[in-house]
Order: sequence, then C-alpha cells, then structure tokens
Amino acid sequence: MIACTDGGLRVSAPMVIANARALLAAGRSCLRAREGAALTVLDLSEVGEVDSSAVSLILAWLRTAGERNLELRISNPPASLISLAALYGVAELLPLA
Repeated sequence: MIACTDGGLRVSAPMVIANARALLAAGRSCLRAREGAALTVLDLSEVGEVDSSAVSLILAWLRTAGERNLELRISNPPASLISLAALYGVAELLPLA
C-alpha cells in the first residue's frame, strides 16, 4: 500500500475512498518516521486509480509534513490527480517534484 523508502514514500495502492483511511494512517506513520529529513518525496508512479479522496490525502500528508518541518514533494502524479486538483482549485498547493 505505502512503502517507506530512504527518499520518502511510495504509494502502490489505488488512492480511492475505500483505501483512504488506511493510506492516511500509513502515510502519516512514514512521515513521522522521517522527522528531521531535508526532503521527502511522495512517489505516485505506481498509483493507477484516484478519486477526490486522493486530493484530501495529499493535503493531509502535506499538513503532517509541515508539522514535522519536512519538505514534501510529489513525483509522478497521475494526470487524473492533477485534473482533480485543478477542478477543486488547489493545484497550486501541490508541490510537484
């Protein structure tokens, strides 16, 4: 679902409402373990499906990272995620790598 890597987090599960609670908890756990790291990359290259909950998840992870003084960057976001973020008017909040 989420792998904590040396460089950050790699999501491999669909980012949809059915997985949102588990993804949120796993992502927060990885971010808390990285406290003090200079840069954390959220790799979404293996995510094949997203819905509106994906935007909420990323914003929650950004908030958690900010609380830990981590710089979180998103790499390989699916085009559908970018489209949803633009639709909701929050695309400029996504720190793309």
